[in-house]
Amino acid sequence: MKYSADKQENFTVLSIQEDNLNSVLAPDLKSELVILKNEGVKNLIMDLENVQFVDSSGLSSILTANRLWSENGSFVLTGIKSESIQKLIEISRLQNVFNIMPTIQESIDFVMLEELAKQISSEDDAVSDN
Repeated sequence: MKYSADKQENFTVLSIQEDNLNSVLAPDLKSELVILKNEGVKNLIMDLENVQFVDSSGLSSILTANRLWSENGSFVLTGIKSESIQKLIEISRLQNVFNIMPTIQESIDFVMLEELAKQISSEDDAVSDN
């Protein structure tokens, strides 16, 4: 599977460089997601700009990413240009499950706001404990 991972302090942008995210590639993607999580990636932005088609196995790998980062991080999908992928997400009723942003920059802004909110919340918790 061809991809690039731009690792920053508070997030990683995983750009899938394939036309099809299908049953052939999904196991590799799931493995890479587990590796990224185990490496301590706090928040993941998955860029699908180059992806034209996602099948059920590909969707399952995206759901895996959402599950891995939903507990104590943020997962954002971005760059969805393919109408078939947009329809798959709508038909699956996942548009309210995934954080979907139009651009990488908007995704980064979203992640940074989420990080700021977590910091404020933990500071409020520390103050209320005293």
